[in-house]
Amino acid sequence: MTGSKITPSLERSIEKLGDGKIIKLASGESIFKLDSYPENPIVKPQDIGLTWEEDKELQIGAVFNPGAEVFEDKVILLPRCHKNYTRIKYFDTKLNRERYRPDENYISEIWPLISEDGFKFERFKNVVIRGDGTDHRDFIYGIEDIRIIKYNQKYLLIGCGKTKPPFTGGNTDRVAVYSTEDFANITYHGMIEPFDSRNAIPFSINEKWYIFLRFHPDIHLVLLEEGIDQLLNPSKYVKYWEKIYEQQKENLFFEAGKYPHEQEKIGPSIPLINTDRGFLFIYHAVGKIGSAIAREYGLREPIERGYSICAGLLDLKNPKKVLSRTKNPIFIPAKPYELYGNNQYAVDVPAVVFPVGGIVRNGKLLLYCGAGDKYITLLSCSLNNLVNYLFENCRIS
Repeated sequence: MTGSKITPSLERSIEKLGDGKIIKLASGESIFKLDSYPENPIVKPQDIGLTWEEDKELQIGAVFNPGAEVFEDKVILLPRCHKNYTRIKYFDTKLNRERYRPDENYISEIWPLISEDGFKFERFKNVVIRGDGTDHRDFIYGIEDIRIIKYNQKYLLIGCGKTKPPFTGGNTDRVAVYSTEDFANITYHGMIEPFDSRNAIPFSINEKWYIFLRFHPDIHLVLLEEGIDQLLNPSKYVKYWEKIYEQQKENLFFEAGKYPHEQEKIGPSIPLINTDRGFLFIYHAVGKIGSAIAREYGLREPIERGYSICAGLLDLKNPKKVLSRTKNPIFIPAKPYELYGNNQYAVDVPAVVFPVGGIVRNGKLLLYCGAGDKYITLLSCSLNNLVNYLFENCRIS
């Protein structure tokens, strides 16, 4: 995420991005707020051809939740892409109201996108990563939410393979492992079969490999006994993966429910970022976002169920040691394309902001996020500003 060169146009773009800010609430408590790029959303479905006609009406698909990295001095994204589905109405018993969601034709692909400036993206060589049975049969209902982890001269691509049609119940998600050197030739290594999980993010420290896993509704952190090979050959190490699942209580890292905005579930978001004061850990949460925070984003009412962005700092030598953890989100959905939509922006899932890709250049953290399960947005801050806030305001004693 750090270290390689970038294009002059990306350098200029980064200079335009906000540094984030610390806001003092009426209660006296301080919150950190990421800055949203003024021209968000930066990628819309119609920008890359995710449209079709149905009954002579133009239908618009979805492009969201992109992994991100710097590749050949440019920004590359790996978003999930959807088309040829419809939205159906259902009654949400948790919220006690009618909502919309996509139907069972909601099968995702990954379309790599590339950009010189980090704002304007186009298709990368028309590459498609499919999870529909075309390339393999262990999952056939879509590939979602790929994180990009650079190691040596390669990139690990870790996503969620769907083993059952969307919205048909639990036990449908499997960690799917790919690798590439050039984002044009992509090797599939298989999936982690023994358990249901998504939002997996591996990382290495001093040649030891760890992985964040989400066993609903919590975040778990595991040391991989067989290192990188355990990821690159997941079927070879079924017993090790079964052991991880059996010992999930011992590997509990962050527990959901600690705060109202984390009440329903939490999950890892982007690969770890190395800083002088610890590893920056960005994660997402689902729960109720209260009035005090909502007002700082220009909202009149609380969000009864919303996705938000949270953060922590982990020890550089022992990532299982948590140094800091936010008590309040560092970003919440607040614009129509993140919240409930309007005449200009339809959304497929309301009140969602979901970071999957993060890069650091010239002291800035750039978060590439999904919004409303429909669009890609860009958030930013000074890395030092966020880390200092965590260190000074969110320490765990």
